[in-house]
Amino acid sequence: MGLSEASGQDIQQGRVPPQGRLLRRDLFPGESFQPFQVGASARRRDTQALLPVTQTMELRNRDYHVERPLMNQQQLEELGHRTLATRTYQWRTWFQCSRARARALLFQYLPVLSWLPRYPLRDWLLGDLLAGLSVAIMQLPQGLAYALLAGLPPVFGLYSSFYPVFVYFLFGTSRHISVGTFAVMSVMVGSVTESLAPDENFLQGVNATVDEVTRDHVRVQLASTLSVLVGLFQVGLGLVRFGFVVTYLSEPLVRGYTTAASVQVFVSQLKYVFGLQLNSHSGPLSLIYTVLEVCSLLPRSVVGTVVTALVSGVVLVLLKLLSDKLHRYLPMPIPGELLTLIGATGISYGVGLKSRFGVDVVGDIPAGLLPPAAPSPQLFASLVGYAFTIAVVGFAIAISLGKIFALRHGYRVDSNQELVALGLSNLIGGIFQCFPVSCSMSRSLVQEGSGGNTQVAGAVSSLFILIIIVKLGELFRDLPKAVLAAAIIVNLKGMLKQFTDIPSLWKSNQMDLLIWLVTFVATILLNLDIGLAIAIVFSLLLVVFRTQLPRYSVLGQVPDTDIYQDVAEYSEAREVPGVKVFRSSATMYFANAELYSDALKKRCGVDVDHLISKKKKWLRKQEQKLKRMQKTLQKQTASSEGTSVSVQVNTNITDVESNNVDDSMARASAGNELEDTTVSGQEDAKAANGSTLKALGLPQPHFHSLVLDLGALSFVDTVCIKSLKNIFRDFREIEVEVYMAACHAPVVSQLEAGHFFDASITKRHLFASVHDAVLFALQHPRSSPASPVSTTKL
Repeated sequence: MGLSEASGQDIQQGRVPPQGRLLRRDLFPGESFQPFQVGASARRRDTQALLPVTQTMELRNRDYHVERPLMNQQQLEELGHRTLATRTYQWRTWFQCSRARARALLFQYLPVLSWLPRYPLRDWLLGDLLAGLSVAIMQLPQGLAYALLAGLPPVFGLYSSFYPVFVYFLFGTSRHISVGTFAVMSVMVGSVTESLAPDENFLQGVNATVDEVTRDHVRVQLASTLSVLVGLFQVGLGLVRFGFVVTYLSEPLVRGYTTAASVQVFVSQLKYVFGLQLNSHSGPLSLIYTVLEVCSLLPRSVVGTVVTALVSGVVLVLLKLLSDKLHRYLPMPIPGELLTLIGATGISYGVGLKSRFGVDVVGDIPAGLLPPAAPSPQLFASLVGYAFTIAVVGFAIAISLGKIFALRHGYRVDSNQELVALGLSNLIGGIFQCFPVSCSMSRSLVQEGSGGNTQVAGAVSSLFILIIIVKLGELFRDLPKAVLAAAIIVNLKGMLKQFTDIPSLWKSNQMDLLIWLVTFVATILLNLDIGLAIAIVFSLLLVVFRTQLPRYSVLGQVPDTDIYQDVAEYSEAREVPGVKVFRSSATMYFANAELYSDALKKRCGVDVDHLISKKKKWLRKQEQKLKRMQKTLQKQTASSEGTSVSVQVNTNITDVESNNVDDSMARASAGNELEDTTVSGQEDAKAANGSTLKALGLPQPHFHSLVLDLGALSFVDTVCIKSLKNIFRDFREIEVEVYMAACHAPVVSQLEAGHFFDASITKRHLFASVHDAVLFALQHPRSSPASPVSTTKL
């Protein structure tokens, strides 16, 4: 490969355009880049198209040259006929009314109308039926268990597994996620219900027992009202196209948060595993207080409950291992949770675990559905903060899984419509006394793996849950709560495995590890709502911090190429003599503009501020010297005029005339002297303003041109524009000309809008590439000291 300038002989013989030096870049063998060719080069390309394949392959293995003139921004705009892009205002289309637009809006907000009429029954129906049955089998025990996690009676978990799932079937755009109860959402709801309706508020009688009926009624009202608020937030955010908010929740943040939430879930189930009665703790450090209380009450554990939980957990783990081992030979996974619940219920009923061993059971599960109930408006003020946090977390979990499955199966998920669908699921579910839901990772994987293709599987699973609610729910009244707790803990295995992110992130990206750890620690110590807020703020501040400390590099040319790389990383990269090339890895804006200027002056190896200070100090001395000279001349002139006026009164006419002549001559002589001195002083000042650093006895920079590689700039603000102007001014003060290179078109437009270009900084100082700027700087090594560009102004 080689890089060179076209020779003068080439230009004279007409092989290249004469308007400027040309760039030649050899491409790698086999590279498919089509160069810009002129004259004979274009004819060679046409000839090559007619050659046999073997000869064409041989030509591809040779070096190709790209020839073009040096290109600054002004020439590039003239050559490419640049025109400003017309701005389109999307809000104008919102008020357009037509039959086509009404149809598009209907399909947009009710997606089931677009895909259900085209549903392939033969290909997908069987898979969706099997997937729906598999998900329903998982949904039953998880619904019962996660309702306990939310601090509610188990039957409300079944309600939350029916209404929201069917609503999402109508409005959702993801074909594979399983909407319903989820551990993280349930523990967030449980923290709200237990903090606003703690057991201490419902003590009664001499023995201070808890009135569970009243407590559960209040908590159900809290959870359903919270679900309505969550739905309102999600629907509102979806309608205003606020789905992009999930982009601020990075993957390390979400994984750290869900890991901390799984620890919260684990701790919350300890009271059911050991059969303990714990005090309600809420707010910061509530998890720590709960763990300490569990440790202090361990001697009071109910042995029957502990044995039940351990046996159920072991059986469930064994069934899951067996299912994983035989999944290739089974049409659907082994329903380990359902089999464990059925077996535990039968044993509890036959042995009498509650009466003989004191094992706490689920109790009566009412058959049928509850009528809709309006939310309680007086609770809105106390729940609005929790509702927004739960709305964002639930949407983040759902859209993350939805995008994973969409990429895997080749379809698109609309994030704004997902907000609307999830919001309507929670809004309508809240009216029917459900608690907030999202999607479950484990059930979504089962739905996909068992052959599910659309949300028909979700509708099938909701119908199975409806049958259980209406007819079969009362069969589980003897189910021990310890079994549900064991099922929850075993299902946390996937989220607890995320602790392995720590060593992998330590090796790959320590900043992401810092986000993960801060999110985890904040969520553990400060609870789920405050922890999420701190995690988001910290993540955004870390982004700002990383832009404030980018990598600043002095670039050198890789031999025989037009490529410029960091001389600290590439040992063969060499700085071009007389030209300094500087690059930042981040965009420049108000938060790092000053740091950019400081790093530039430091990396250039020249104390710019010191040289400017010395130069201005010398110029001030020259100006003061000139003023003193002018004052001295004015005094001399005044004294000479006074002497010429003092004449004797008793003189004749001849004497007066003689004195007048002498006075005129003296004044003329003094005037000529003042004029000569003033002109001399002005010439000294003019010379001082145009003096070089060498003439002033100051050290000169070892380079005459500075090239700023601005390829990393994605936008500019007013502070950035002022900083760039200051860079031009300061380096011109020390006789270094500044050029810019590789600006993107939007950045050029913003520079124009900010009035960056003027008489001293034109588009001829901006080049298409760094190499263009370097070659131009080599051809124009230094501006004239007397030019307006380099003139120093006091």
